[in-house]
Amino acid sequence: MEAFLLSTGIVALAEMGDKTQLLSLLLAARFRRPWPIAWGILAATLVNHALAGAVGSWVTRVLGPDVLRWVLGGSFVAMAAWMLVPDKLDEDEAPAATSRLGVFGTTLVAFFLAEMGDKTQIATVALAAQYPQWTAVVAGTTLGMMLANAPVVWFGDRLVKRVPIRAVHVVSALIFLALGLAALLGWG
Repeated sequence: MEAFLLSTGIVALAEMGDKTQLLSLLLAARFRRPWPIAWGILAATLVNHALAGAVGSWVTRVLGPDVLRWVLGGSFVAMAAWMLVPDKLDEDEAPAATSRLGVFGTTLVAFFLAEMGDKTQIATVALAAQYPQWTAVVAGTTLGMMLANAPVVWFGDRLVKRVPIRAVHVVSALIFLALGLAALLGWG
């Protein structure tokens, strides 16, 4: 349960102001069809995070416990620093206003590609390397993504303008830093 809850919380916080959250807002504004967008986000996140979780589990088997501790600790500390860098959605990542794929397909492809190498994908790899409950990590990170992105699809600008993104990023950075130090010092 710890792996699930921690994964959910970390990714929900890390996703605030992230480029995929901005993508959710853009998709909602362009298509105005929240259900296919939400289903596309869910499907893309499940596939993306399942692959990231598999990489994290593989890393655990390949590296010895001492090396893994340093890699995880360093990864979490790096994530703490990365959380303080604001994201923006690049023009080439924005979906076209019309697409042969439809709303669901456009969301699925755009969200999957935007999530590649993103903070939350890297966090999923690190969490899956730290916790042997791969399914709990993937379920938690996916729920965290949905908690951060689904409300944006339905409530858009009103929600994003009321959340102090900078404060959320600082809290997220502190959590990642604490996890990194705990791993480096062997407290976990």
